[in-house]
Amino acid sequence: MKKYVLGATLAAGLGAFAAGEAVAADMQAAPVYKAPVVEEQQSPWQIRIRALGVLPENGGHVNGIFGSDLDYTNSITPELDITYYFTDNFAAELILGTTRANIDGAGTISSLGQIGKTWILPPTLTLQYHFTNFGAFKPYVGAGVNYTFFYSQSASYPTLDLKVKDSWGFALQAGFDYMFDKHWGINFDVKKIFLEPEFDVVVAGVGAASGRANLNPWLIGGGITYRF
Repeated sequence: MKKYVLGATLAAGLGAFAAGEAVAADMQAAPVYKAPVVEEQQSPWQIRIRALGVLPENGGHVNGIFGSDLDYTNSITPELDITYYFTDNFAAELILGTTRANIDGAGTISSLGQIGKTWILPPTLTLQYHFTNFGAFKPYVGAGVNYTFFYSQSASYPTLDLKVKDSWGFALQAGFDYMFDKHWGINFDVKKIFLEPEFDVVVAGVGAASGRANLNPWLIGGGITYRF
């Protein structure tokens, strides 16, 4: 009887062990499901804040005055850029900033000295191509249009009145971002705006006249990039 009980117990133990081994084997063999890794979707919106140097060319004339010329002051101003990416390569950028410029007589009208002052608001929209095969270094080129508003204009004696007319222009652009991560980077940018507005002026002892100011400024800036 004891042998029978011992044998039955041993058989049951061996059966349970075998069953446990089989369950363990099945568990090891069953594939483990892993959820796919989902990358963060990059926002198409980006902003930049730059310090901008505005460097106009010196040039222009007053109609009917031989040898007349014009000079303009350089300036530094803050600039805000808003960029929207259609794809990784193509984007549109709106460039916003305002600055003040002095207008001086030059050439045969240099004796007039300062003709006047004006504030300039030149919003510019460019279509850009971004190169994406340089890692964190992301160069781009662009071209677009500019419409410049002239406001808060004032004349300086012997100029009695000055009106620089708002004007369209064409813009070229090149620059780069260096991104530290997906969101933050630094930027350097150069733009050339072809801008030659007409103006009306009244000068003491001369009377009313008109002319063209060949501003054609270089805009050279650097600052911070943030990609949402």
